[in-house]
Amino acid sequence: MTRTITPAAPEDAAEILALQRLAYQSEARLYNDWSIPPLTQTLEELRADFSRMTILKALDEHGGIVGSVRGEMDGGVCRIGRLVVRPDRQRQGLGAALLAAIEAAHPQAARFALFTGSHSVGNLRLYARAGFVETDRREAKPGLTLVFLEKPGKAAS
Repeated sequence: MTRTITPAAPEDAAEILALQRLAYQSEARLYNDWSIPPLTQTLEELRADFSRMTILKALDEHGGIVGSVRGEMDGGVCRIGRLVVRPDRQRQGLGAALLAAIEAAHPQAARFALFTGSHSVGNLRLYARAGFVETDRREAKPGLTLVFLEKPGKAAS
């Protein structure tokens, strides 16, 4: 499988948003919550993210977007979010490649941080394999506990 990962541009926002909505349906089903932010984010909100975040896209052999991830510096911490992979491309290493790419795009980060739901075992497994360790758990609402994970960045030493 081709793994071309490159910076996304605001012109990619509509395609990324459609992919995000497709990819997060499994999370919505898992938690029985269709109001999660990745499903309710508007195109205007996503376009605004480009001014403050690094947004990467993964392309298939035809140039279509099959994955995306975002990173935002907050002090010395790169906060990673919205890691999405098209459902038919999941479990093929693309999520891990996107994680590695967003980390490489932020060499100044002392730490990388992200979160996922406690029932999202595939996500937790992916993050553990990438070197993330759990730092906290917080109940966001009944039935949804968020798991916060971190790993040191290259700037940590």
